[in-house]
Amino acid sequence: MIKKNWTIEDIPDLQGKIIIVTGGNSGLGLASVKALAAKRAEVIMACRSVQRGNEARKLLLKDQPKAKIKVMELDLSNFWSIRMFAGDFKKDYNQLDILLNNAGVMMTPYTQTKDGVELQQSTNYFGHYALTGLLLDMLAATPGSRVVNVSSLAHKTGTMNFKNLLYEKGRGYTPYKAYSRSKLESLLFTFELQRFFEKNKLDCKALVAHPGVSYTNLFSHAAPKWIRAILLPAVKSFMQPAEMGALPGLRAAVDESAKGADFFGPDGAMQMKGYPVRVTASQHACNKDVARQLWDCSERITGVMFEYTPVLKMEVTSKMVV
Repeated sequence: MIKKNWTIEDIPDLQGKIIIVTGGNSGLGLASVKALAAKRAEVIMACRSVQRGNEARKLLLKDQPKAKIKVMELDLSNFWSIRMFAGDFKKDYNQLDILLNNAGVMMTPYTQTKDGVELQQSTNYFGHYALTGLLLDMLAATPGSRVVNVSSLAHKTGTMNFKNLLYEKGRGYTPYKAYSRSKLESLLFTFELQRFFEKNKLDCKALVAHPGVSYTNLFSHAAPKWIRAILLPAVKSFMQPAEMGALPGLRAAVDESAKGADFFGPDGAMQMKGYPVRVTASQHACNKDVARQLWDCSERITGVMFEYTPVLKMEVTSKMVV
């Protein structure tokens, strides 16, 4: 039997679906927006820079003039911006079918956000945690909704240290350690979120994906520019383009056979590149106690609590008065 690779051709018709893609103006996010819009979904391109978002949107519309793509400002390193985005989204929409938490930064120098959070963890994890919580009511009200978080192979080397979770004042910080921790946090969050959905009997799924090794603008901080220029030709042979790297996240978002807590990644050697298949997370990413502790810390750090009160359906009967 010949194995069939999952590609964008397997994305079903998405007409009527409302989808948010964070970091949608470049890299994996842009490739995801393009693929989803081509299948007639209405896609919100959530970007830190509205200008760059509009520039990306114009390029997409040249190829897809009828595409429904909206640009909205969202800075995931700023909790106030996240609250503003969620409020503005709720004013314009009454459903949310897919929340694709794609945006990220990689291996940046130690930086503390305005909220006092280390930048990589704030952008890659805490911002997405807060965004998901603030949009929980929309997700709960949309049958079959999904939250897809984007992790990384780097999660395998990530470690949690709740005594120095945010590398206060740069203590113990290295760009890679913080990046790998943020990607481990994304997995821990996904699995705990799925347990939350199941506990509250919500018709929602939480899934996670990793892109393998994809060449995007995330690598801008990975090494000095002159080193990247020298090594890039050789390194690129181990990488795949953004269009391929986006496939695991897209499959998690739309594959009808996908289940809650599924993890998708490339099928090639060491999951570095290839077509999307179900993969296995590292053992420490599946620790329920650690996931619960991270959730509690996330509530405290972001000020966002996942609260869901089921809406009781009441039958209203009318009586004819004679």
